[in-house]
Amino acid sequence: MKILNVYRSEPDDTTKKLVEIVGRDRDVDSFDLNVDAPDYDALVDKIFAADQTICWW
Repeated sequence: MKILNVYRSEPDDTTKKLVEIVGRDRDVDSFDLNVDAPDYDALVDKIFAADQTICWW
């Protein structure tokens, strides 16, 4: 199973721990929205390539 983690802001320690737990024994990818100009085309491609997408605020 491939999981995509989408970050709206810089992850704190709790978020990092949860991402580690959820992603254990799985293929994990991530995408940061907290940059000046996110590549939304790449985000859409990653969403369709993933089995599950988790958004972290």
